This record gives sequence, C-alpha cells and structure tokens, in this order.
Amino acid sequence: QVQLVESGGGSVQIGGSLRLSCGVSPNIDTKYYIGWFRQTPGKEREWVAVIATGSGNTDIWDSVKGRFTISQDTAKNTVYLVMKDLKPEDSGIYYCAADTTYSTVVMRRSRFWGQGTQVTVSS
Repeated sequence: QVQLVESGGGSVQIGGSLRLSCGVSPNIDTKYYIGWFRQTPGKEREWVAVIATGSGNTDIWDSVKGRFTISQDTAKNTVYLVMKDLKPEDSGIYYCAADTTYSTVVMRRSRFWGQGTQVTVSS
C-alpha cells in the first residue's frame, strides 16, 4: 500500500514560483510512476507531469512545459513539482498519484492518490 501526502501549496502572485512536494510512504518503489494533477472547479482533473521512478524519465503536459518541472529525491522519498512563471489558470488543487504503469497514471486511473494541496495564483 502506497500513501502519498502533498504539501507546498499556497497563494502566490502572477509570475511567482512554488515547489510542491509529494511524500511517498513507505518509500519510492522504482516500479512506480508518480504523477501530478490539478483540479479546478467545473473541470476534469488534468494530468500535469509524470516521472518514472526507476529511470527518472519525465513527461510534462505541453501546456506547462518550460514552466513546470518534475523530479524526485529518493533519499527523501519525495517527488517534487517546481512551478515557475505562474499564471491564474494554474490555480487549483494539485494532487499526486502513483501506480505501476505510465498509462494508468496519466489516464487518472491510479490506485493511490494524495489528498491534494491548494495553489492560488492572483495579482
């Protein structure tokens, strides 16, 4: 059983940056893919980024590519989402999720989800 806990959300001005953390317990198993998603009212949960914990390979949604980066620190059992040049449309609840295949994660079918952390971008 994998447990995920997000942190690092908050309120930030347009153009600002945030680093979200996804704590993974008991540890980052290299067979997992871990993704970040965001949810805004009235919209489906959107996939934002994913990392293959075994290889470290990453994939980023085109809409945020160049601004968002996903990475991992296996010693800290944490996956990060660094968000720069934030825009109001980046606001939402950000979730991390884990499962054993890329498609399961990006299709929002992961078995394991965190509780989310709120990000608010305003002027």
